[in-house]
Amino acid sequence: MLRAWLHSRFPAGVEIDDVVQEAFLRVIRAHERGQLDSPKAFLFATARNLALDRIRHGQVARTTPLVENEGWDVLYDADDVTETVARNQELELLTEAIQSLPDRCRQVFTLRKVYGMSQADIAAKLGISEHTVSAQLTIGVQKCTQFMAKYRREGSGA
Repeated sequence: MLRAWLHSRFPAGVEIDDVVQEAFLRVIRAHERGQLDSPKAFLFATARNLALDRIRHGQVARTTPLVENEGWDVLYDADDVTETVARNQELELLTEAIQSLPDRCRQVFTLRKVYGMSQADIAAKLGISEHTVSAQLTIGVQKCTQFMAKYRREGSGA
């Protein structure tokens, strides 16, 4: 199911099997740490982000100069590693924020933000009103924002 979903959303240049394997590995690691309440949502979000990273990396690789200048390769690698680490930390933090949401709120938030379902489709799937979906999305965004802001304040020593 994941492989088919990725094929439907990403160009042929993305190595889908590699993305699937890496996504499953990350889900297993998160499960071992006990940080996984919605493994399917985490799997799909992780796979999507990995595929997007591969696309971005391919675009960045095409813009690098053909002529090597001494020392540039070290700078490019350092920038890429720093950016990748920062992006992965942000993703982990967002995943924690989503996992901390109440059950119904997390379901609605995941269906909308991860799977891209419309509010009407979510309401029909969960048997709730569109107003409830909208309210739960608002709560989810606010709580995730607060979670991340709190983490940043604590992380910066403030």
